[in-house]
Amino acid sequence: MTDSIRVTTARTADLADDTRAAITALCVAAFHNEKFEQLFSFLPPDARHFLAWDEAQLVSHGVVTTRWLQPDGLPLLRTAYVDAVGTLPAVQGQGFGSAMMRALAAAVAADYAVAGLETQSPGFYTRLGWEAWRGLLAGRSDTGLVPTPQQTGVMVLRLPQSPPLDFERGLTIECQPARIW
Repeated sequence: MTDSIRVTTARTADLADDTRAAITALCVAAFHNEKFEQLFSFLPPDARHFLAWDEAQLVSHGVVTTRWLQPDGLPLLRTAYVDAVGTLPAVQGQGFGSAMMRALAAAVAADYAVAGLETQSPGFYTRLGWEAWRGLLAGRSDTGLVPTPQQTGVMVLRLPQSPPLDFERGLTIECQPARIW
């Protein structure tokens, strides 16, 4: 990692067009997935982006929206739900993503009970203190629970306001129009 890394934050509504384009290009490159060209159609205006820069180049990104996790036996927990975490392939493994995720965790600690995400790269997050949820997972809809038995990669980061969590029990999240987790 270079000494020139800096992490900034901005709400979706406040992002300049060139920064939006850079975020989209970064996510497409990091995930090898053209679907990220539609990223901003899924994000609310108040979503909070964490941007890691090497000099003037955007090299890593993550975005936080508010969602509501509910572990069995506990009330709904205001959750900093993290999405679109990616780093440009040319600089992966150099600490930019880790620096961005540490800044993200520090920034959300006072406002949320927990942080959550779904990933196919759990090892990266485990190194940063995230824990894999091992219990049953489901979505909450207006008509009841929607089991997601095939879902894997759901992880939670305990924050200062987190209640005691039993990672072997069930966990639900509100269903969204385009996804559950």
